[in-house]
Amino acid sequence: MTSSTAARLSPKVLLIDPVRMLPSLLLPLLGVLFAGGFSPVSYAWAAAGLGGGVVFAVARWLTFTYAVEGDRLELRRSLISRSVKTIPLERIRGVDIASPPLLRVFGLAVLKIDTGATGQEGELNGVTLAEAERLKAVLLRQQDAAPAQAQDVLFKLPRRWLLYGPLSGAYLLTPFALAGGAIGLAFQVGEELGLGRQALRAGRELVNHPDLLILAVLVLVVLMPIAGGIMYALFTWDFTLRRREGHLVAERGLLTRRSVSLESARVRGYESVDALAERWAGVVRVWAIVTGLGDSQTRGQLLPDVPRAVAADLTARAVGPYTGPLIAHPPVARQRRLFRAVAPWLAAALAWAVLAPPAWPGLVLASLVLAGLGVPLGLDRYRSLGHGYDGTRLSARSGSLRRSQAVVEQRAVVGWRLRQTVFQRRSGVLTVIAGVGAGRGGYHAVDVSREQAVAFTRSVTPEWVAPFLVND
Repeated sequence: MTSSTAARLSPKVLLIDPVRMLPSLLLPLLGVLFAGGFSPVSYAWAAAGLGGGVVFAVARWLTFTYAVEGDRLELRRSLISRSVKTIPLERIRGVDIASPPLLRVFGLAVLKIDTGATGQEGELNGVTLAEAERLKAVLLRQQDAAPAQAQDVLFKLPRRWLLYGPLSGAYLLTPFALAGGAIGLAFQVGEELGLGRQALRAGRELVNHPDLLILAVLVLVVLMPIAGGIMYALFTWDFTLRRREGHLVAERGLLTRRSVSLESARVRGYESVDALAERWAGVVRVWAIVTGLGDSQTRGQLLPDVPRAVAADLTARAVGPYTGPLIAHPPVARQRRLFRAVAPWLAAALAWAVLAPPAWPGLVLASLVLAGLGVPLGLDRYRSLGHGYDGTRLSARSGSLRRSQAVVEQRAVVGWRLRQTVFQRRSGVLTVIAGVGAGRGGYHAVDVSREQAVAFTRSVTPEWVAPFLVND
């Protein structure tokens, strides 16, 4: 790897930094203006504060440099104290390029370097798009690859499939999150501007009129699928998965365009996830199981919500297929799931019947309804259980409200852990955890029988398990 001269971020960031500072400076500046009665002196102090922010941005730009020196990347800062951060190129697991709207106007991007260690990443916030792509190739050791090599587009998300987004559930809470943030901001601004009493008075008025409160909640509920769909589209717009020079490259986003590279040689499998509504619609989301990848829930996504058949075809081409069946778990696992889904609500109904005032029969009825709903939930959780091995990859599945199925290559397994709680011991089942040096670190086959645990571990790694088996 050749060395390069030290470089700074693009000078265009000097136009962007003052704008990015405004949200943090806005409230203090307004406080200065209100405290000074909007006098010339208060305007002078506010202008001095803005000028100080600009000077700080210029000093920070002048005192930060980066360079590729041999087989390492060096980030140097000398604003207050001199510091040098060194990242060996061999430790780099991925490079993430994002271009938020403000940076995109000036043709800039943010380049984040993933070393697989939390808190040890590097970031270049404000390089040109061309420089970001060049650094990405250098850091991922692609600079000697043939420039004319074609890219293999594995998947491009059709626009109509964006309608699946709200089914995942997380995006449905967007209206409540926005409302909570707006209320918090209103109280904060009120405190800064001396309007705290007025804000509290407005809050009491709303509480004293429950009809308005119920109406506001109903409006938020109606807005849930709309706002959820909009947020999902903003994050997932034009999702494209490519195979490029030994990497899987995922690009997505409307306002903020992101590009994430995963080295194919480090991919050890995949995990498909579907919530209850997604399962009814026949769609799943897929994440890659990658060795040494930090923030895998964000950077490891292979597919957003897509039909299950499309996900199976894509994972087979990009990672590898799982061709074996999933073995059902023993009937006692069904009993355990039914008990855990129903018993707590029956206990709650009994407690409300004994302790709650007679005027609150709704609490008992609600608990009984939830206990009844626990029956199909427990049965579905049991049907979701399964594990298997096809000779190359092992698989484990569990969950109902959030069902996940992991498919992991046999070579990725680094050990086994058998876990058995007191209640599992009484039921004659246990949990088998396949230790994997990738993804979440371990994948669970929950509530398997002893015979299934022995057969599963022995089929995947016979040479490891054989010394612990006793022949009758």
